[in-house]
Amino acid sequence: MQFQFLYRVADAARHRYRARHSTPEQAQGRRGEDLAHRFLRNAGLTIVARNFRPRSGSGELDLVAWDRQTLVFVEVKARASADFGSPARAVDTDKEKQLRRAAGEYLRRSGTPAEQARFDLVSIVLCEPPAIEWIKDAFPVSRRL
Repeated sequence: MQFQFLYRVADAARHRYRARHSTPEQAQGRRGEDLAHRFLRNAGLTIVARNFRPRSGSGELDLVAWDRQTLVFVEVKARASADFGSPARAVDTDKEKQLRRAAGEYLRRSGTPAEQARFDLVSIVLCEPPAIEWIKDAFPVSRRL
């Protein structure tokens, strides 16, 4: 209980700093990633990378984690409100292609077979308290990665 209070205080301070030193959209996205990171860690995943960018510069993996023997590529979508639907709706086919390219490079560099990976989506509405939805296997992993 005490740690939750400390996490909230640290999150608020970090968010205020980011709000002053970046665009509102960037600050909101980073806050969403912080919340998703903690949420997934509490769910038992081991986070191994954050904001992984492939050498090609195409795309970015928000979080990479291990869920037992499965390598999980996590896309985080955060919105201030759900007025225009779930944040998860922002992941379209173009975004999926970018994520697949970045994941393919990560898999090649780590030596992990594509059969051992999945794509998850964490959708966050930044109300108080934040509403977090975790969608496992949000879209299929192409075996050609």
